Amino acid sequence: MSPAKLRKPALITSARFGRTLDTDARRVRYLWTMGVRVACFIAATLTPLPWNLLLLLAAAVLPAFAVMLANAIDQRSLPEPEQAETERPALPGAETVGGTVEDE
Repeated sequence: MSPAKLRKPALITSARFGRTLDTDARRVRYLWTMGVRVACFIAATLTPLPWNLLLLLAAAVLPAFAVMLANAIDQRSLPEPEQAETERPALPGAETVGGTVEDE
């Protein structure tokens, strides 16, 4: 890949991430937690007695954690903008040209 494709885009705003991005991330966390719960139920039917009780207990507790994770709003601060590695050309500063005004 070219180096241009590996660089992160420039951060030009201090606005928070969009609500849909946050909602999607919370939905994914909830679905993963509930998927682990289903796996605990299935594993509990296949394991011997001391382990299946632990798996059933985990399957009973996981919904509470799934709801807490789904309701947790992302409070992280935005990343600091990275400084450019190379010096970029800039426009010259404002210069005043001296002179006089001649009346006709």
